[in-house]
Amino acid sequence: MAPLLKVENLRIELTTRAGKAPVIDDLSLELNAGESISFVGESGCGKSMTALAIMGLLPEGVGRVTGGRILFDGEDLTKASDSRLRQIRGNEISMIFQEPMTSLNPVYTVGEQIAEVLRAHQGLSRTAAHGMAVELLDAVRIPNPKGRVNDYPFQMSGGQRQRVMIAIALACKPKILIADEPTTALDVTVQAQIFDLLRDLRRQTGTSIIMITHDMGAVAEMAERMIVMYAGRKAEEGPVAQVIERARHPYTSGLISCVPHIMAEITEERHELTEIPGIVPGLAEFGQDLCLFASRCPRRTERCVSKRPPEVPFPNAQSSACWHAEEM
Repeated sequence: MAPLLKVENLRIELTTRAGKAPVIDDLSLELNAGESISFVGESGCGKSMTALAIMGLLPEGVGRVTGGRILFDGEDLTKASDSRLRQIRGNEISMIFQEPMTSLNPVYTVGEQIAEVLRAHQGLSRTAAHGMAVELLDAVRIPNPKGRVNDYPFQMSGGQRQRVMIAIALACKPKILIADEPTTALDVTVQAQIFDLLRDLRRQTGTSIIMITHDMGAVAEMAERMIVMYAGRKAEEGPVAQVIERARHPYTSGLISCVPHIMAEITEERHELTEIPGIVPGLAEFGQDLCLFASRCPRRTERCVSKRPPEVPFPNAQSSACWHAEEM
């Protein structure tokens, strides 16, 4: 069966004061129907930019796809017209943004905002869309949905606003749901509730999920497969349990060792919290023909700073773009 989403050698350039910079550099991935994958990495690694490219929401005049393809159900979205992208966006591919208070319109009730999506994409009447909005609020476990449908965003808690965002994203039963840091700024109990909700909705609807996060715990909780991003490139990919148990890239190892409870579950030992030294390189350094993680890597050798490493395949669909992947 062909993958639902296939990204081939994607390259995205941003126009900056210093010139053009490849914020995404030769990225390839596949997403199957009903599958859950996660993009992992620090801020500035290209996770959200990849999601915006899939949605056709790259900043106009600043970002553009300069190479590769994004195939959704066999259709190349990089060549789709604006009107076609509007048909797909919110209908077949939906996105939950990380800050619901800035994503929801403060002067419209949550019911009106859910109903607007249904009227635009499904052609429902105002009355039918309102009734469906109540059902969706109930589906995302908001108490008293008939009453809360007339509330404004400021009248809801952070967790409830995030549930409203999920209701809007799922209103048209999309084939793909992109969740960009869906539990940012929520306390741990609400995070667990959101994860439970997303898992249940995925089982019920068969929607594929792409989750964007820097939290390795969230990845272990939600995804079947993970893609580790660094400086606009794919560092490592593979089944979550396998990558966590045996990371093949020093950057992945660094991310895992920043979460002591994950390491403790694997090794049955206690580990002190560690950090990855240095910071993600600036955009001006993206695209160079070398390993962009080399300046922060404890395994750095001369080859790392002279040539970009290829993506090395391993058993069970794991791969790593590291000169030392075999040694890891």
